Amino acid sequence: MMIPARIHRNLLQILLFALLAACGASYPKVAKLDPAAVVLAFGDSLTFGTGAGTTDSYPAVLEGLIGRKVVRSGVPGEVSEEGLERLPEVLDEVKPGLLVLCHGGNDFLRKMDDAAARSNVRGMVKLARDRGIAVVLLATPKPGFGVAMPKFYGEIGQEFGIPVEAAILESVLTDRSLKSDLVHPNAQGYRKIAEAVAKVLKKSGAI
Repeated sequence: MMIPARIHRNLLQILLFALLAACGASYPKVAKLDPAAVVLAFGDSLTFGTGAGTTDSYPAVLEGLIGRKVVRSGVPGEVSEEGLERLPEVLDEVKPGLLVLCHGGNDFLRKMDDAAARSNVRGMVKLARDRGIAVVLLATPKPGFGVAMPKFYGEIGQEFGIPVEAAILESVLTDRSLKSDLVHPNAQGYRKIAEAVAKVLKKSGAI
């Protein structure tokens, strides 16, 4: 039986992520965070923790894993353009040493232009880097038939030399046992996201 090209590409992408995870992906180096440094988790409902209790959100779990204060700044339903507008004020208020950015999912759900999402996510990364704030980018897959991870996350990561976690959200959001509804993780799913982010921070030297 012939496998449609799109499904074939998606299967290959899943295999690639699995191989990277098995081999232990390497990440660009990040300056070690001072024990008093604040980490800002910024994004939409995936950062807010929709589908689980506040203490089960990935930022709350991450705080316990890395021994640094993690500020949760997630707005359910927010698209990347709104995130780009909101971020400067949050950076001014929180003054983080590191930003964990997870954005773009609502753009994809609403079938908005990928080019605009790319520009907005890149703009958020640039805002932080221009202020000397380290960034870890959490890539969000596009929903639909099969799975598809937009290439622009990796491209932005390469441009700015920042770590990109490109596998965990796809892994969690395609596993029914880790989801509370069609598009949000449950407490177990958020814990896996937090563990993946903590792993990136440790491998990049930030922790």
